[in-house]
Amino acid sequence: MAAFSHLSFTRITPSLPPTKLGTFNSKVTSCLSLKQSNDQTLASQNDAVLFDSLRVVFAAGGTGGHIYPAVAIADELKTTNPNAQILFLGIPKSMESKAVPNAGHDFAAVPAAKLHRPVLSPRNVFLPYHLIKSIIWSYYKLREFDPHIVIGTGGYVSFPVGIAAALRGVKLVIQEQNAVPGIANWLLSFLAEVVFVAFNSTIDCFPSGSGKKCVVCGNPVRLSLRKNVSKEAARGRFFPKCGEKLEDVKVLLVLGGSLGANAINISLLNLYYQMLLEKEDLFIIWQTGVEAYNEMESLVKNHPRLLLKPFMHKMDLAYAAADLVVSRAGAMTCYEILATGKPSILIPSPDAEEGHQFKNASLMADLAGARIITEDELDSTTLGNAIEEILGDESKMADMSERALKAANVNASEEIAHQILSLVSLSRAKKK
Repeated sequence: MAAFSHLSFTRITPSLPPTKLGTFNSKVTSCLSLKQSNDQTLASQNDAVLFDSLRVVFAAGGTGGHIYPAVAIADELKTTNPNAQILFLGIPKSMESKAVPNAGHDFAAVPAAKLHRPVLSPRNVFLPYHLIKSIIWSYYKLREFDPHIVIGTGGYVSFPVGIAAALRGVKLVIQEQNAVPGIANWLLSFLAEVVFVAFNSTIDCFPSGSGKKCVVCGNPVRLSLRKNVSKEAARGRFFPKCGEKLEDVKVLLVLGGSLGANAINISLLNLYYQMLLEKEDLFIIWQTGVEAYNEMESLVKNHPRLLLKPFMHKMDLAYAAADLVVSRAGAMTCYEILATGKPSILIPSPDAEEGHQFKNASLMADLAGARIITEDELDSTTLGNAIEEILGDESKMADMSERALKAANVNASEEIAHQILSLVSLSRAKKK
């Protein structure tokens, strides 16, 4: 598929709460609108209107892969329209309850309605009760805040908030990060005005009627990743005592997940020291995950070319420093790898819902030549051979990097924000 132009294209293929309150092989250079008609064309970016009273609700939670895309869009909306009022709805005592306020946005909690796997599990016997309760709470939160639009990016909270938006007649848009949509977004696509997706191939995974609503924009990445940080400066932050030695070395970045990926950690534990002994130009940045850090720290030998961290707060620097990334295949990690142009070895989690991570990894292999190692195949020998094969082949690394950069749209959050403003603008114009 050829590179896309700046214009939209036609389709290619219960207590109540208190009231206070195809494979895609080309770079996406701009959002591709797959819904276009005489009376329903989104206004162009230049026509997006600034609203003094714009109010937006985000429904996002569960994992960083759902939360951080929403934060990226919210940040862009605030940049474009500083007077915008933004509220995140999520589950109490959850990752989003901490991450959203830390990002500078307002947060309100609604009760959880968690779907356990498999769907027929006895643990889901009270799901209808919890779902109705969550919808009622969400409805009252929306009535109180009175948003112009609701944006769902996935997670357990996204579904009841989306249903509540439909019941209140509030415009709903959703953003899907994965190669294949989750259950919540698949169902909400029937009610949504627009469905933002990361990849062209994702369109066919939605119901046929919803596919016409799809807009291919890529995944929103955090603003820090869109800034150019030099490799030398980033490496100097992680290994300050090594000085000028860092110019001609190889840096391996291993991401064991935010909580910890035991299989990756164990494989690297049996491998790292021998690699450092054999390759004097190799440096390793190893994120073990918070829950695995203490155990790994007790087992890992100190080495001047090894940095062990429980969690990476400066991912922009970590990606900038790296030559090769070893990671799980969460949707946002995959897209950040594309956006930063990094060769990668992906080890999809077998526990991910609906096989999302394996599907993400398969798409990454098609897009950027990523090497996939399943958890059944994973051991220190297999991982070591894959690392050596890629780091030892400069032309292969250059090709993987080039393909990754071509597949990413680093301006996705900006373009999604403009589309949202245009949708609200069009809705207001019709009401006048």
